[in-house]
Amino acid sequence: MTGKLYLIPTPIGNLEDMTLRAIRVLKEVAIILAEDTRTSGKLLHHFEITTPMQSHHMHNEHKTVDALVKRMKAGETMALISDAGTPAISDPGFLLTRTCLENGVEVECLPGATAFVPALVNSGLPNDKFVFEGFLPVKKGRKTRLQFLAEETRTMVFYESPHKLLKTLGNFVTYFGADRAVSVSRELTKLYEETVRGTAEEVLQYYTDKPPKGEIVIVVGGKK
Repeated sequence: MTGKLYLIPTPIGNLEDMTLRAIRVLKEVAIILAEDTRTSGKLLHHFEITTPMQSHHMHNEHKTVDALVKRMKAGETMALISDAGTPAISDPGFLLTRTCLENGVEVECLPGATAFVPALVNSGLPNDKFVFEGFLPVKKGRKTRLQFLAEETRTMVFYESPHKLLKTLGNFVTYFGADRAVSVSRELTKLYEETVRGTAEEVLQYYTDKPPKGEIVIVVGGKK
């Protein structure tokens, strides 16, 4: 009997966002593939999950994916978790999922925590149609991507690190215009959660005066 791969979302901050189903599945599978076993170890301990873990991250997934799929084809059931949120959303998971499906191994993704959905809804910007961009290119291709996105009419969602936020907001002023609507959500579900809304120029000024910390999601209105 062929095994199965479960993709399990984990809380992005507040541990109460862990679902009962996620806890049950993590207790039932044979092994948990974790992006960082130290980080995930704290989560599993909190929920009294004793299932063995194995490291699975962007630096080793290309080397281990075939062996993992072979084990699942032989009947082993596994769960994949990232440090926070839903696997494969700007985190490892796509390569393993694709390889499983190519080899006839069933894949099931549980619903659960992910950062961009509450940020999008909180923004107050149109969310009937949107595009998820994740992280912008750091250097090569960044200008080209921004020039392309300047014509995008749908709401756009980006992930960004705190030390690059000012650069990215400055890029939005340059390529999208100073008056483009922007919403920045920071530390979602955590104690110091905040969402700052305004024009690109206003939000840039806010974070120039108040350097940001924590995990960040940027939502940008499309071109009118």
